[in-house]
Amino acid sequence: MRSILLRAFGRPQGLLGRLGGVIMARTNADCGAWVTDLLEVEPDDRVLEVGFGPGVVIQRLSSLVLAGSIAGIDASPEMVGQARARNATAVRDGRIDLRLGSVEHLPFDDGSFDKALAINSMQVWPDAVAGLREIRRVVKPGGKVALGFTSHSGQPREGVVEKLEAAGFTAARLVDAEERFCALATKTS
Repeated sequence: MRSILLRAFGRPQGLLGRLGGVIMARTNADCGAWVTDLLEVEPDDRVLEVGFGPGVVIQRLSSLVLAGSIAGIDASPEMVGQARARNATAVRDGRIDLRLGSVEHLPFDDGSFDKALAINSMQVWPDAVAGLREIRRVVKPGGKVALGFTSHSGQPREGVVEKLEAAGFTAARLVDAEERFCALATKTS
């Protein structure tokens, strides 16, 4: 069962991955909108989404980030394809850069982003603290990170703040809402 769920949602591939993308587009949209509001995304921000799935949060970010830029990384070729198709105009115009890859090896320079987020993603990373350290590396000093989870993610609330702190983020805190939660933190230096 775990193998089927990973092929549909964790690292989507094939027919199950395509179906997973459709489901994720519906279930992650509201959580993604809530998390981007908590992250206080500004029009000139440089924003990174890790594990962007079918690209619904990327699409929302493109309506908020008008003078900055948006980048994303996802480990699933299926999700990269769906997200590029969903955001085709902004990708073609160079406003959005979506890449295949993993959180453990982000293909971006140190201090590239003002903000970073992940929605229902961290629970499938091979090593959450290592992934968060890599996100910290690419976020500018003073930058913020937000990790959002729906009740269906399987991610427990306990331990998320501690993982952010172990990765070197500060001012880590949890924000609860009905059917979802978000961990927010800052890179101070």
